Formats: sequence, C-alpha cells, structure tokens
Amino acid sequence: MKLNIVLVEPEIPQNTGNIARTCAALGAKLHLVYPLGFSISEKQVKRAGLDYWDKLEIEEHLNFAEFLKKYQPEEKNMFFVTTKGKQVYSDFDYSQMDEIFILFGKETKGLPEDVLQQYLEKTIRIPMRPDLRSLNLSNSVAIVAYDIFRQSGFEGLENVSGYFDKI
Repeated sequence: MKLNIVLVEPEIPQNTGNIARTCAALGAKLHLVYPLGFSISEKQVKRAGLDYWDKLEIEEHLNFAEFLKKYQPEEKNMFFVTTKGKQVYSDFDYSQMDEIFILFGKETKGLPEDVLQQYLEKTIRIPMRPDLRSLNLSNSVAIVAYDIFRQSGFEGLENVSGYFDKI
C-alpha cells in the first residue's frame, strides 16, 4: 500500500516538520501544495522534522489545481479531511486499496469549500466535541495515517521491538 499525505497550502512550519517526520516513519509520500506560509528551508521546519528529511519522499506542486489535474480524484482513492466531512475517517476499509491520497487544508481555513462540495462523497472527518473548531494539523495527519496502517496490520512497519531482547 502506498500512502500519500497531501498538505494544501500549509501555513505553520512546525506542523509541516512534524508531518514530515510522521511520513518518514510510515514510508508515506509527502505532497506540498504551494503557496506555503513559510520556506521549506526554515529552521523550524527542519527542527520539527529532525534528521528524517533524507528518509522522506516529497513532491511539490505549484498550486492545488495542478495537483488535482495530475492525480484526478475521480480515479484515485482520494479523501479530503475536513471538519465538515460527510463520513468518519474510520468508516472506510483502506486495507484493500493499493494507493491512497489523504488531503489536508491550511491550518486557518482548511480545504477550499468548492472542492469539498465537488467531492462531498470523498470527505472524511475526525470525530470531536461539537463546540471545538478543529484538531492540530499534525495530530490529524497522524490519527488518520496510523489508522490506515492499522487496518492493514501495520504492513511494512516494525510492530515488535527487539529492544528488551538485547538487554
């Protein structure tokens, strides 16, 4: 299974760095859709991603329209994460999908409303109390991404530590 995490116009460098680290841990590809609210070479992005940047596949896109044209949501297992999502992220069986795209919008506005309306059946959400606006972006990515891998038995990931065998 190939997981693609897509950040559309992320604004906070620390979030993107944390998400890059999660992608490296999972072997997921990170897509960055411009414009970004920071430079990818900024110290905060690098610090949050620690020394994982060389273990990460990143694809950059000039804008959201270019990304959608290239990857065509109608033909891909593509899900748009939003607090307005029609279904809960865990309602899907991702284990039978070869390639999955999970899209997240910018921290202050989320994904564009017109895109959400166009792909309403592909919108997903993380349950939370109704009186709160949203979760942190990097936490949201981790929740959805790790559940996708959980459904496939953490395929390709080390799920048993040999640490205590060495002591």
